[in-house]
Amino acid sequence: MKLWTVFPLAAVLGLTGCNGPLGPADPEVVRPEAVLDFGTLYKDNCSGCHGADGRGGAANALSDPVYLAIADDSVIRNVTSRGVRGTQMPPFAQNMGGMLTDKQVDALVRGIRGWARPDAQRDASLPAYSAPEPGDPKRGAEAYITFCSSCHGPDGRGGKKGSSITNGSYLALVSDQYLRTIVIAGRPELGAPDWRGNVQGRPMSAQEIADVVAWLASNRRPGS
Repeated sequence: MKLWTVFPLAAVLGLTGCNGPLGPADPEVVRPEAVLDFGTLYKDNCSGCHGADGRGGAANALSDPVYLAIADDSVIRNVTSRGVRGTQMPPFAQNMGGMLTDKQVDALVRGIRGWARPDAQRDASLPAYSAPEPGDPKRGAEAYITFCSSCHGPDGRGGKKGSSITNGSYLALVSDQYLRTIVIAGRPELGAPDWRGNVQGRPMSAQEIADVVAWLASNRRPGS
């Protein structure tokens, strides 16, 4: 065999080796369950509903300081892990049928909590996250007129400043707790005030919050 036919072949083999042409090494592939970066986890699992950086979207703003003041770590972890049955919020924990490990859920909780501003609500008399007792729909109808009708209309079907909140489709997709959360925290990203801002100088009492939520829930269609 002539040498000039051997050298090119050896050169090719030297360049290719067993794994193909020499070049930049392939980046290490990270298994989905090994991802613990909050930004990645939030973007992939939460931002579609709660908006970029928790600023709100189809669902409430998770970075809202009022929300973070009333919802402690156990609340955020429970909702993230278990979801909310009958709503658009699915469970994310693997043991509940989701895709995230316990460590990933913990990373989400820590990251969301990192948006909190503890001093923001120092002087506020915060309502409880959960209602201590059920509200009364009849009283709630009156409280609604006082605190909510200027934006959402006299019957809750929408007004110049706010959308319908008695719409059957909307109420079928949200829980009573979600309604309570929105009554307390508002939707600041949409211009909706929290429980202190509906009537100037007249925050809603704990009873009025519970009663308005009871009235809103009473507008659900049977079986929804």
